[in-house]
Amino acid sequence: MKYNRYIKNSVPVSEIGLGAWQLGKNSGWQDLSEKEAVELVEKSLDYGINFFDTAPNYGFGTGEERLGKALKRVDRSKIVINTKFGHSASGVTNYNSDSIRESLEGSLKRLQVDHVDSLIIHNPPFEYLDGNKNDHYEILERLIEEGKIKAYGASLDTSEEMKLLMDTTNAEVIEAFYNILHQDTSRAFPMAQEKKVAIIAKIPLDSGWLSGKYNSESTFNDVRSRWSREEIQTRAQLVNKVREILDGQDHLSQKAISFCLAHEAVSTVIPGSVNLAQLKDNVESINNPLSRELVEKLEDFYLNEVKDLNLSW
Repeated sequence: MKYNRYIKNSVPVSEIGLGAWQLGKNSGWQDLSEKEAVELVEKSLDYGINFFDTAPNYGFGTGEERLGKALKRVDRSKIVINTKFGHSASGVTNYNSDSIRESLEGSLKRLQVDHVDSLIIHNPPFEYLDGNKNDHYEILERLIEEGKIKAYGASLDTSEEMKLLMDTTNAEVIEAFYNILHQDTSRAFPMAQEKKVAIIAKIPLDSGWLSGKYNSESTFNDVRSRWSREEIQTRAQLVNKVREILDGQDHLSQKAISFCLAHEAVSTVIPGSVNLAQLKDNVESINNPLSRELVEKLEDFYLNEVKDLNLSW
C-alpha cells in the first residue's frame, strides 16, 4: 500500500480507502450482516488501508456503529476517519448550521471515538458553499479548536462548487465525484493542490459501470433504477469505448481506480467493496497503474465524447 498526504496533523492516508456506505443495515445496495461488515473492515486493515469514509445516514446510523466496533481495537492515531453532515441517521436531510454539532456528537458516539479527522458537508446545495454567507464554517472552526475534528470540507460533484468552497472557506478536504466518465471536478484540482486541499475521489467505478459488469441490456431494481433505458445504452457505449482505449486490457475496475490515482492531487480513492473478493480486486489496483499515455487518451476521450452528455451520477 502507498500513502499520501491528507491534512495537517494527520498521518498519511492509504491511496485506496474504504467507502463504508455498505457496512450498515438496509444500505440500499447489499445488506451485510454485522459479522460480514466487521470482517470487511478487518481485512481492509490487513491490506494496509487506514482511511475510512462514512456518514450518519449509511444504514441509518448502523454503518458508523459497525465501523466503530471494527476499529475499536486499532490504534486510533494510525487510522483516519472521515464522516459527514447533512444527511441524518434518521434519513432526514438537514443542512441547518445549528444541527452540525448534534450530528457530529451522534457520529462520535456511534464510532466510539472522541474526534474524527475530517467532517464534510454531504453534497450540500450550492448556496451553502459560500463561506461569506453561511455560519457553518465558523461552527466548524470552533469544532477544530475544541479538538473534535481536525479539518472540514464538503462532498461535491462539480469544479464550480469546489472553487467556491475553496475561495471562501478554510476547507482542507473535498470529496470529489471523479472517474473516467466524470472528470469535471479535475478542473479544480490545481487550485486544490495550491491550497493544500486533500482530494478524496468518490464513485471511481461510476456506480458499477466501470467495473465492466453492466451492458446495454442491464436492468436494475435498486437505487440505480433511476437510469433511463436511453442512458443505460449511452453508458454501455461509453464503457465499450473505454475498453477500446485500454486496448481490451483485463481488470477494467482496477484500471478505473488507477485512472483516479494517476492524478497527483488525489490523496485517496474510495471504491465501495461489498465483499472480500471486491475488496481484494480494488486493492490490487495499486499494482496496475496506467501509463501517462493512456491517462491522456482517457482525458481526451472525456473532453471530446463525454463532457457534453451531462450524464447523471
